Amino acid sequence: MIEAGRVRLNGKRLDTPAITVTEHDKIEVDGKQIGEAEPARLWRYHKPQGLVTTERDEKGRPTVFDRLPMDLPRVMSVGRLDIASEGLLLLTNDGGLKRQLELPSTGWLRRYRVRVHGVVTDRMVEPLLNGITVDGVRYQPMQLQIDSQKGANAWLTVGIREGKNREVRRAMDAVGLTVNRLIRTAYGPFQLGELVAGQVDEIRAKVVREQLGEAAPQTKKPRGRRAGKGRHNDG
Repeated sequence: MIEAGRVRLNGKRLDTPAITVTEHDKIEVDGKQIGEAEPARLWRYHKPQGLVTTERDEKGRPTVFDRLPMDLPRVMSVGRLDIASEGLLLLTNDGGLKRQLELPSTGWLRRYRVRVHGVVTDRMVEPLLNGITVDGVRYQPMQLQIDSQKGANAWLTVGIREGKNREVRRAMDAVGLTVNRLIRTAYGPFQLGELVAGQVDEIRAKVVREQLGEAAPQTKKPRGRRAGKGRHNDG
């Protein structure tokens, strides 16, 4: 839009994006001033299986953003869940809040219910409790509890803090277990709870502030886009 001459800053046409603006500057696109920024908001979404967490998919597969309610504002995902994974996906209209929630330094635990194919023993999963390297990628120690073993499958509760790409699946595969169902039940203090697949529920601003403390957004910021470019795909 800048290259096409469609953007003006304080009445002057911009010819470069390399410029700092503040909330006091007047920005126009196609002669219309950009409206008031909205306050940061956060939603819980129960992602079903079979959806990709991206705005558009080159393979034509359905996306999370195709299935969101029409009355929801334009949002972006906090991290990702892969197409076969389900459960809690946080959505926000605020880029600053998204980045804050994704930062490794936040240290929030992502918790999962994981069904694996294989007979699970304490000795088998011990490397996961101590941290494991797979194909040159180091995964930090996981929290892991063996909940039940039913025939050839077992249910586990797993907690991770980094959320690297397909971390749970790759780590399980490295110790001889194949994940055949993965449900994220919590992202830090935010819980999936009783949300049914496909349901969206806004988290109250007061709750967001209480959980983020000093890290909570203090000012209004530009509205986000309904796009799914999260930093991680940690299913």
